[in-house]
Formats: sequence, C-alpha cells, structure tokens
Amino acid sequence: MNEPIIQIQKLYKKYKEADDFSVNDLSLVVERKEIYGLLGPNGAGKTTLISMLCGLIKPTSGSFTINNLSYHKNANDIKKIIGVVPQEYALYPTLTAKENLLYFGSMYGLKGKNLHNKVNEALEHLGLLKFANKQIETFSGGMKRRVNLIAGILHNPTILFLDEPTVGVDVQSKNVIIDYLKHLNENGTTIIYTSHHLTEAQDFCTKIAIIDRGKIYAEGTAKELIASTQNATNLEDVFISLTGKELRDAI
Repeated sequence: MNEPIIQIQKLYKKYKEADDFSVNDLSLVVERKEIYGLLGPNGAGKTTLISMLCGLIKPTSGSFTINNLSYHKNANDIKKIIGVVPQEYALYPTLTAKENLLYFGSMYGLKGKNLHNKVNEALEHLGLLKFANKQIETFSGGMKRRVNLIAGILHNPTILFLDEPTVGVDVQSKNVIIDYLKHLNENGTTIIYTSHHLTEAQDFCTKIAIIDRGKIYAEGTAKELIASTQNATNLEDVFISLTGKELRDAI
C-alpha cells in the first residue's frame, strides 16, 4: 500500500432545507499517485464531496486531511496544492487561449518566463500551440475542454480534481486528454476523477468507488468490482447492480 494522500473520516453534509444528507457517514482513503474514480448517478453526492475537499463548502460534521494537512487548520495550504478542473468551462471567451492561461497562471503566483514556458509546453502537449492566439469563443468543445484542463494544472498540483473531463468532446480530443492525464499521473500527480463514462473509467482509473445517496457502496479496482458482482462483465453491470435502474433526473 502506498502512502495515503487523502483521508476522510465520517464526513457528513446536509444542505439547509434538505431532508436528507448529501454525504452521509462517508470514510475513504486515497493513496498517493492513485487515479481514483468517484462514480455515481446524478445526485449521488459526488460533487458535494469534491466541493468539500476543495474547500468550496464546509462539512456538516466529520473531518479529512489532504497531504497530511487538516482542512480545519490548513485550508489555505490545501488550496495551494490542489488543482480543480470543473465540468463547466472556466474561461473568458473573448480572450485568446494564451491570454486565458497567462491570467490563470498569474493567479497561482506564476510569472515571467517560467509562466510563459509552462503555458507554451502545455499548449503544445495538447495540440493547441498553433491556436494559442485565437479567441476561446472560436474554439470547438474539445479545444475548450483541453484549455480548461491546462488552466487547472499550470501550478503542478499535487492532487488534481476532475469533473467530467471528457464530456462533450470528440474521440481525438478525448484520447489526447486521457493520455495527458496519464502523463501527469506518471509524474506524481494524484487524480480524483468523476465521470458518467463508465468504459473510460474502467480503463483509466487505478481504483474506483461507487457512491450513491451519499455513501460508498463498493470500492476496488475495476477487475475486483466486476469479479465480486454476480453476472457482471463490465463496470456498467456493476454500477447498475449497485445503484439500480431507476431514473435519476434532477432539476
């Protein structure tokens, strides 16, 4: 077992006016250099859990540490070592790709030649260098998704949180994004990943937790989860077996 990098103990979150807990008595350990998939239906508690770990919302009760830092005492230090790539594009449409990335890099405290080099290297790695001076509003969905990813990793985060990093992109962009994430992971970045692409998760994640109604229903490698579920031949079978076939439409 590798050294734990995230340790969660009995975490709860209940929103005001809500009848139920969004995260309910959840305990979890993520090891360093893991690609850890958090998979669950709509409303399962994934976004709430990640929002707490990123310091965006406060738990109702319970505790967690990230890289041995407690969120109670070291919230600002935690924010310095994490990267967040949201599902929504966090980009300025009228600025160029490079202008966006220089802006976000400067917010992480990067500057000068170092910042310009990091931006150019990442743009080249993701096949975007020739479009560096084009406005974001002219980009396809796959191109925006790749710039969105770069914006979250310029400061070399120890842990990267990804929410649906390949949603709505073409196959080529998806492959480039996944390859780049594997490259980051091989260089030491721990990745926390949420997605509805179960085939992608099965191939990409080193470990998976299936979460529903704020609780962890099962945890293990994709192979372990498939082997432990009757008649399952893939991760989708496991997912349906644990979370049911009921529609989870939410407004």
